[in-house]
Amino acid sequence: MPAPRTLIELEQDVARDLALTAHPRAPWLVPKTAGGAPVLDCLVIGGGQCGLAVAHALRRDRVDNLLVIDAAPAGREGPWVTYARMRTLRSPKDQTGPDLRFASLTYQAWHEAQFGAADFAAMRMIPKELWADYLGWFRRVAAIPVRNGVAAGRIGPARTDNGQPCLAIETGDGPMLARKVVLATGQEGAGHWWMPDFLEALPRPLRAHAWDAIDFAALRGKTVAVVGAGASAFDNAAAALEAGAGAVHLFCRRAEPMIVQPYRWLTFAGFLRHLGDMPDAWRWRFMRRILTMREGFAQDTYDRANRFPNFLMHLGRPWTGARVGADGRAIVETPRGDFAADFLIAGTGVRMDAAARPELAGCAHNIATWADRYTPPPEEASPRLGEFPYLAPDYAFMERRAGETPWIADIHLFGIGATMSFGPSGSSINAMAIAAPRVAAGVTRGLFAREMPRLWDELCAYDVAQVALDPGKLAAE
Repeated sequence: MPAPRTLIELEQDVARDLALTAHPRAPWLVPKTAGGAPVLDCLVIGGGQCGLAVAHALRRDRVDNLLVIDAAPAGREGPWVTYARMRTLRSPKDQTGPDLRFASLTYQAWHEAQFGAADFAAMRMIPKELWADYLGWFRRVAAIPVRNGVAAGRIGPARTDNGQPCLAIETGDGPMLARKVVLATGQEGAGHWWMPDFLEALPRPLRAHAWDAIDFAALRGKTVAVVGAGASAFDNAAAALEAGAGAVHLFCRRAEPMIVQPYRWLTFAGFLRHLGDMPDAWRWRFMRRILTMREGFAQDTYDRANRFPNFLMHLGRPWTGARVGADGRAIVETPRGDFAADFLIAGTGVRMDAAARPELAGCAHNIATWADRYTPPPEEASPRLGEFPYLAPDYAFMERRAGETPWIADIHLFGIGATMSFGPSGSSINAMAIAAPRVAAGVTRGLFAREMPRLWDELCAYDVAQVALDPGKLAAE
C-alpha cells in the first residue's frame, strides 16, 4: 500500500486506523455530578506532548468524559517555541511518541505526507518548530479536547452526588470537578526551576534561569557567563553568541564534562517497561547512576557554541557565590578566583518540591518522597534524589502519613517527577509509547474499581438475548 502523498490522504488513513482498532467500543462509564455540577472522569492538566499522549490513551479506552487544559495559548504548549533554545529535538527522528505506535499518527508519517519521504530521509534530526506543528496536528486528528488559556490551581477533595470521592480543581476558567487528575505539567510539574540562592539573590537584570524568557538581543556586545554543562546550558550559550554577545564563558563544576548520554543506553523495552516494577534498591541504583551522570550534550550542541572564537569553557570551576560589583556588573566567586560578567545564565535544571506547585498546595506536606520510603547505602546517598515523589504503581501520589490526604491517590503524575519511580517515563519521547498507556491504565483501573457495584447490578440485570429460539422446535417434557 503506497504511503500517503498529502495530509488529506494521511488523515483518511488516521481515521481508518482509529476506527479499525477501536475495540472494545462499548462505553462503560456514566456521567457523575457533584452539587448538580458535572464531574469529569479525568482532567489532564498540561496540553503538551505528555498530556496529549495520556489523553489519547484514555480515549482509546473509552474515557470520553475527558478534558485537557493548558495555561498557554494554542500552539505554545510545552517548551518548543518558548524556552527550548536548541534547534532540533535531541531524540532520534524515528522514535515513536504520542502516536502510541499508530503508524499513521507518527511524526514520520506527518512529515512525509507534507515534505516527501526523501526529505525525511535527508533530515538528521527533527526541527523543534516542526515538532510543535506536528503536536498541533496530532491533537486535532486524534480529537483530543483541549482548552487553552486555562491555568490550574489548588486541588482538593470533593464528593459526587452518589457519594463517590472526586477532586475539586481551581482553574482560571472557574472551578472544575474530576474523578481523576493527571498532572502532565512538564519539567517543573513536581517542583520548580532551580538556581543557587546566591544567584537568585542578585537583581533580575543581572541573571536568569535557562528556562526564563531572556532578551538575547540585549546581550549584544556583553560578557555572558553560564553555569552548567548540560545540553540546555550549551543551547543558551549558543543563543547568546548568535545574538552577538561579546564573549560567552561556560562554567562546568566537573573536571571533565559529561559527553556520554545515558538515555541512549536505557532506550530498550526491558528498562522502559519494567524498571518501575523492580525493587526500590535497584530502581534507586539505576536512576542515581543515570541522574548523577546527567544528560550529556550532543556533538551538534557543542559545535553550535564552539564554532564561535569568543566562546570559552571553564572546567572544574564551580560557582560558590555571587555579588554585585562596584561597577554594577555581576561578580561570580569560584575556587580559582572571581569572574565578572554583564549577565549570568543558570543552566541548573529543576528541584523536586511539591510545595512549589499551586495544584499541590493542599497536599504537598503529605506527599511521600523517596527519602520517606527508601534509605540507600551510604555510598549511594543523594539528598537531591530523595526529594523525588515516591509514586504508586499507577503513577499516583502516595501519602507520607496514611489517612491524612487519601484523595491524592486520584492525582497521577506524568512528568519528570516520575523519573525516580519509573525511569524517564514522563520526561522523554523515547518512553512515551510505553509509559502513557500505563498511566492511562492506572486511571481506568481506579475508575473501574469504583464502578464495580453499578457494573455488577448491570450484569445481573443484563438480559439481551442473542438467539431467537423457534418454539415449534422445542419439545415439552
